[in-house]
Formats: sequence, structure tokens, C-alpha cells
Amino acid sequence: MGRRSSCCISMLRPTPSAPAVVLAMAAAALLLLAGTSEAAPLKAHFYRHSCPVAEAVVRDIVLARVVADPAKLPAKLLRLFFHDCFVRGCDASVLLDSTEGNTAEKDAAPNASLGGYDVIDTAKAVLEAVCPGVVSCADIVALAARDAVSFQFGRDLWDVQLGRRDGVVSRAAEARADLPSPSNNFTALEANFGAKGLDVKDLVILSGAHTIGVAHCNTFAARLSSGTGPNAAAGADPTLNAAYAAQLRARCGPAATAANNNATAVAMDPGSAARFDAHYYVNLKLGRGLFTSDAALLTDRRAAGMIHRLTKQGYFLEEFRNAVRKMGRVGVLTGHHGEIRRNCRAVNY
Repeated sequence: MGRRSSCCISMLRPTPSAPAVVLAMAAAALLLLAGTSEAAPLKAHFYRHSCPVAEAVVRDIVLARVVADPAKLPAKLLRLFFHDCFVRGCDASVLLDSTEGNTAEKDAAPNASLGGYDVIDTAKAVLEAVCPGVVSCADIVALAARDAVSFQFGRDLWDVQLGRRDGVVSRAAEARADLPSPSNNFTALEANFGAKGLDVKDLVILSGAHTIGVAHCNTFAARLSSGTGPNAAAGADPTLNAAYAAQLRARCGPAATAANNNATAVAMDPGSAARFDAHYYVNLKLGRGLFTSDAALLTDRRAAGMIHRLTKQGYFLEEFRNAVRKMGRVGVLTGHHGEIRRNCRAVNY
């Protein structure tokens, strides 16, 4: 980041001697050179000159696929973006395939249900044909998430700053360590997000992404058997709405069965699973948050205090725009760091 100019302040000082002016100019030149050695910032329309069709190509491919799968694909591509950014930053490391001697992020257990890789591959193949070696896989992931979620609105929900480069390292162990777990309590979630430079507000708002998509029974089975309160007879977590717990058991089976059920899917935002909206927070207030990590937002005074206002659609969309843009800057590689992969599934050789 460049330093702010002190010109206006210096105008109020006595005129320095000639040698002092020379020294000041030399110091300013060194600061400028130092600034140029830092990573370049992300910016809008980064490919305006190097590949003018880049954003349109990604949008056309993504929208064509979303039309064919509007209920599932937006959630898949948004989740892919999240999982990429939380491990090594937004560098497309989640796209790399495992190799002999290395198990990549995508093959870690938390990423086993990720999808949308084929959409990224298609966009990359087209872009390599028209602008070889220019558009990064990391930027394609960021654009694809935005375009897929925005489809239902007929307009972009947020602007995507571009200029990311692709990482060359991908380790399953890092995915297991860095990705938030659906069984996390609030303390663990805050620490996890904080490690990425994201605060409690970001945590609460980005959790709203659970308004679309599905989860498999094994990811929340513990909530069906951890009860010690009012729902103890039924075996459910007491923070889980009793009627909702019964619906989940009817869908997934008892806790012991649900724990091994990775095939049955359940909507993460019952009643509005295919719409990107504020309904997630409505359900949360009713005890219908699917995961332990959802219910955990109500256990912290700061987080819980944000929930009611986020039930308003306009406010949620505005705040999500800010939070997802912030997340999209986590750990990015720019300038001469990383590479522009020719194939999103493998590093260049």
C-alpha cells in the first residue's frame, strides 16, 4: 500500500535548505521504489486491456450452467470460493489435483462434497484459447461465485476486484486445519475467521451464505443426539427447534444412523433453500439453524445482536456485498507472486 503524501503538511513548514530538499527528494524516491516492490492491489476490470472478454466469458459460461441447475450450482460455486479463500488465501489452491506424494486440498474430508470444478475448467479452457496465460484460475473462481449467486437477481450483487494469481501449493492437512467446521462453537469460529483477518461481523454475515444449498446428514448428526435439556427425551440438542429436530430425524434417521449418512441431503435454509435471501437469519432466530456453527451465532452477545437487522433483505445483501469482497482479498497472490496456471488442476511446468 502506498503512503499518504505529506505535501499539505510540509507547505506549512519553513522552506528547507537546498541540501535538505535533495535529501527529501531522495528519500521520497526510495519510498516510491519500495512501494513498487510490494504486491499490486486488486482492482476492478483488471483484464480490461490484457483480456477484455474475460469477465463476459466467465459470466456467459456460468449463467448457462446455472440455468440448467439453478437450485444447486450457485451454492456450489459460492462454497468453492469460500473454501479456497480459507486455505492459503484466494489462490485457487482448492482446484489442484492430488499428485504422487501429495494429497491436495480438494481431497481433504471437509472438501469432499465440493462441486463446480467442471464449470471453472470450462471457463479456463475458453479463456486459454482466446487469452492464453492471462486470466488466473483464482479470479475465475471469484467471478463464478458472484455470477452464479447473482443470477436470480438479474444484476451483479457485488463487484469483483481482480488481479489474483494462482498458488502452487495445495495440502489436504491445511484444509483440515484451516476450514471452519459445522461443529465449531463460537470461540473456535471467531478464532478461525480472525486468523484470516475477518471479524465477528464478517463471520455473522458470511454465515448467511447458508441461505442456499444443502448439507448431508452426517455433517449435523451430533445435534440429533447431544441433548440434555427440553429435547433430551428425543435426544436432540436443546438449542434446536423441537419440530425441526423431528423433521431432521425423519429425513436422516436417528443420530447413530445419521452419523453415517453422507448421501441424504437436507436444505440448509428450510423454506427458502434455492433463494439467496435473508431467510437464513429468520430461521436462526427460530432455532432452525442446521449446524452447531449456525446456532453458535446466538451464543455470543455481539453476534446475536446483529441477527435481527440481518433479517431485512436489503440490509443483508448490502452487508454481504462488503463481507464477501473483504473475504476475496484474503491472502491473495499478486504482482510476481504465484503464477497463471494453464490448467486449473495442475501447476505449470
